Amino acid sequence: MQIRENVPLAPLTTLGIGGRARFFTEARTEAEAREALSWATERELPLFLLGGGSNLVIADSGFPGLVLKIAIRGVEPGWENGKRLYWVGAGETWDPFVLRTVADGSPGLALLSGIPGTVGGTPIQNVGAYGAEVASSIRTVRALDRRNGRIVELSAAACSFGYRKSIFNTEEKERYLLLAVCYALPRDGDAKLRYPDLLSYFARKENPPSVKEIREAVLQIRRSKAMLVSRDEEDSRSVGSFFKNPILEPAAFAELQERAEKRGLTPPSFPAGGGKRKVPAAWLVENAGFPKGLDRGSIGISRFHALAIVNRGGATAAEVVAFMIEIQNAVEALFAVRLDPEPVFVGFESR
Repeated sequence: MQIRENVPLAPLTTLGIGGRARFFTEARTEAEAREALSWATERELPLFLLGGGSNLVIADSGFPGLVLKIAIRGVEPGWENGKRLYWVGAGETWDPFVLRTVADGSPGLALLSGIPGTVGGTPIQNVGAYGAEVASSIRTVRALDRRNGRIVELSAAACSFGYRKSIFNTEEKERYLLLAVCYALPRDGDAKLRYPDLLSYFARKENPPSVKEIREAVLQIRRSKAMLVSRDEEDSRSVGSFFKNPILEPAAFAELQERAEKRGLTPPSFPAGGGKRKVPAAWLVENAGFPKGLDRGSIGISRFHALAIVNRGGATAAEVVAFMIEIQNAVEALFAVRLDPEPVFVGFESR
């Protein structure tokens, strides 16, 4: 294990913002992960686990402890009860793994194509898109328990998955270091298309689309919104969707409707169970005065996707956070809805 000092973190994130790590190392094996944990514990240093850097806002002051980049690789396929199993190292890049499952003919992850980051990050926030979530495909999460240094395997039920959450970012936020994930995917079948973008894309197609066609559609739609990370596309210099789609109780949704109607607006929504409604955060952001393409100099809103706060060049974390709060306050003042951010905030006192 090689420990480096004062390593710039901004180049390791899709947002391209943030200060330096006091100490930095990579773990390519479970043994190296244990060693890094022990090294930080012995020195009473805070530890941050870095994956693909796609959902992070790192403070301008950087991180005062050890940043551990999980680089454990490998994909081990198998079978169980008629399903394809894939044990995947937490450091594997997500989309190439999705491509492999699609090539194998499984529809389980096709709707999650094109999402940046690593496999180890997917259980933490129960990554989802276009009506699909990894929670429905995860069988087991292998992790290092930071309390006792033991390796454990947690079932999907033990992970307590919810909308953009799990035990790994809620009640056990600081406890586990994820090493590998086991996905159990159907051998064949059709992905369930629910979202308008995809339904529109295939509206003229007579037969159900193949898994490969669904993946290509998802990639094309994400590309049209600058949601595929590309060095040549300024609007992809973001964390992706910055805010979660709020899920509102009936009374809260009724108030939103009332406030919107006074402005001549009708808020779109989708059933979320128990009488609740999920409202697109992008609609709230745009109708609160933050349209696509908004330019604030070094920061702004993507020209293609209203939920993407973009680093237009030279932005600071402080500017991003201030802009986030401005959007939150405007949406709350107009629609009585408080938007929750999606990214992880690193190096801030509290967020």
